[in-house]
Amino acid sequence: MQRQLIKHVLERTDVGAKVTVAGWVRTRRDSKGGFSFIELHDGSSFSGLQIIADGELPNYETDVLSLTIGSAARITGTLTESPGQGQAVEIKAEVVEVFGFADPDDYPLQKKRVSFEHLREIAHLRPRTNTIGAVARVRSALSYATHRFFQERDFLYVHTPLITASDAEGAGEMFRVTNFNPADPPRAEGGAVDYAQDFFGRPAFLAVSGQLNAEAYALALDRVYTFGPTFRAENSNTRRHLAEFWMIEPEMAFADINDNSDLAEDYVKYLVRYVLDNCSDDLEFFNKWVQEGLLDTLAGVVDGSFERITYTEAVDILAASGETFEFPAEWGSDLQSEHERYLTEVAIKKPVIVTDFPFDFKAFYMRRNDDGKTVAAMDVLVPQIGEIVGGSQREERLDVLAESMDIKGMDRDHYWWYLDLRRFGSAPHAGFGLGLERVVQFTTGMQNIRDVIPFPRTPRNVGF
Repeated sequence: MQRQLIKHVLERTDVGAKVTVAGWVRTRRDSKGGFSFIELHDGSSFSGLQIIADGELPNYETDVLSLTIGSAARITGTLTESPGQGQAVEIKAEVVEVFGFADPDDYPLQKKRVSFEHLREIAHLRPRTNTIGAVARVRSALSYATHRFFQERDFLYVHTPLITASDAEGAGEMFRVTNFNPADPPRAEGGAVDYAQDFFGRPAFLAVSGQLNAEAYALALDRVYTFGPTFRAENSNTRRHLAEFWMIEPEMAFADINDNSDLAEDYVKYLVRYVLDNCSDDLEFFNKWVQEGLLDTLAGVVDGSFERITYTEAVDILAASGETFEFPAEWGSDLQSEHERYLTEVAIKKPVIVTDFPFDFKAFYMRRNDDGKTVAAMDVLVPQIGEIVGGSQREERLDVLAESMDIKGMDRDHYWWYLDLRRFGSAPHAGFGLGLERVVQFTTGMQNIRDVIPFPRTPRNVGF
């Protein structure tokens, strides 16, 4: 008989039907009446399925009574009404097949609370827990909703390279890609490593962003988006940073900063609405056990509008707040997480889009405003997380872009093809980046970004 996922079995009402399920045991309780209650999970839903295993089963003594938490089994039986609370149906087992037992003396996930710190040390087993399993389902739903959102709006999905010679952010925090023997690389005259002999014939790196390549396609295909891993060699051990994370980056031709802000607001609302509609059990769990008030926060994002203020207005609000911040809010300094959360949680009490940041600390590709001091950049800030989207109108004027590159100390020769896009049919265009992990954090209430990606990559941590 074909196996069904537990989430579909829980929706069935055809009592008396034969059903086959498979999964991992969460609990087993034995009754004095000669039968056992087994809670089985397969990861397809937050809820598990109760199995009634009668003592008359031929392998009851040998297998059923040996089932412990973590054991893998397949059950075939009859769908019956459940007299207990919490689920409408259960299965009366007729066949119990055990594929793998889990020794309770060794299995690290027993029926007790385990810290997130410890779960990171057993990342290969943590998706079997309620919390990380729920995170995985929400993350999957957000990924699907991302593709649906952009496809519905006629964006083309473009696969940008993960190996690049260009630093899209200009920050220099990149992982090098090479096939040299690090103990004995070839040397040029003077002793420097001779990258002309490397695989690509020049220094190459893991991409920090797909944006620059996406711009090339947007200036041919009108609107595109990327969705893939990006890499930052930033030696930062915080709950907000990862060395490898997933980014969604749309680019639109014939668009300005206002179009960009509109798209970002629509996208964030779409994501939140989708998980509210499709991950209700998981979100109710997070609302109860992880972040009280989460559902109200998410509903407020969907139902309300995002406030729009300039960077200068944001600094004025912070300066007039009377709050003592760790980092003073001064014009010319970037907004910190504490500033972003104050704006969204205290001052304005809803998501905020901040625009027109100082040129000095923003990327070279952002369009210079007429005041000469600011650029057409935009950040979307949400409660609890802070920045969830960062983007800008791109600089389409060749002379201004070249000047910005010179000011930022960038080598024009490395970006000859990017400058070409401004020589041949340049047009206004804009785009942004959204880190998937940040939006998973926002929609689940999880505090540490390492707990919303399957296998986190952070400094000194690449064990799985």
